[in-house]
Amino acid sequence: MNAFRTFEEAGWRHLAAAYDRMIGHITGRVAGPLLDAARVTTGTRMLDLACGPGYAAAAAARRGAVPVGVDLSPAMVALARYRHPGLDFREASAEALPFASSRFDAVVGNFVLPHLSEPEVVVGECVRVLKPGGRLALSAWDRPERARFVGVLVEAIAEVGPPPPADLPDGPPFFRYADTGEIGTLLTGAGLADVTVTTMAFEHHLASADELWDGLLDGTVRTSALVAGQSAETRDMIRASFNRRLAPYTRPDGLVMPVSVVLARGTTPRS
Repeated sequence: MNAFRTFEEAGWRHLAAAYDRMIGHITGRVAGPLLDAARVTTGTRMLDLACGPGYAAAAAARRGAVPVGVDLSPAMVALARYRHPGLDFREASAEALPFASSRFDAVVGNFVLPHLSEPEVVVGECVRVLKPGGRLALSAWDRPERARFVGVLVEAIAEVGPPPPADLPDGPPFFRYADTGEIGTLLTGAGLADVTVTTMAFEHHLASADELWDGLLDGTVRTSALVAGQSAETRDMIRASFNRRLAPYTRPDGLVMPVSVVLARGTTPRS
């Protein structure tokens, strides 16, 4: 898992802007519901964990909250600072947050879970920096059959069945926390109370199959490395399977892709 963490950190150094161009348009739509789950309002001291381009932090600031964003990727932090000047963004590891205990009223993590080699350690750090009665809210992709935006490519790769490149380290199961029991156990295991897990669904419009294909490969680390490491023939097979799976979502003006997200929240004990 240490190798996977290093691999992720290196990958995001080059993909921050590409992520922001397409995938970020979708993950950014989850920022509002995530802030609602964490009850972020005026004056809330909030940590945006693995902030990426700063979508949740910026949304929190518009509510009158006082956000701080952290990300392991210097490129993501630089992009967040550029996009949202005046907000506080810092380079930091989620496994060792550079904050005193009981610093924040709320912590949110928007799609951070699939990228964590040690999720229990990270959630423990979130609990540490939350004050008593503080709120933690996390989002994750739902199962591929419901989160079609990512599911079509996942299924296309599975159908072709290529072996991973030799230099691609093992990582945590990407859809582990689509299981509501798993994500609930993660939060309760860290000592959080009043844990609730819900799902939200919406549709996202894209201009073409090329936009979705390019966006998923240009704006991801693990998946793009898996596909790029194949032969040209194998990549063509994956693309053909991908295109077939898009047929139900194709409209005269492009694609309408179903998106489904798991949202989990919990509260730190007051005593």
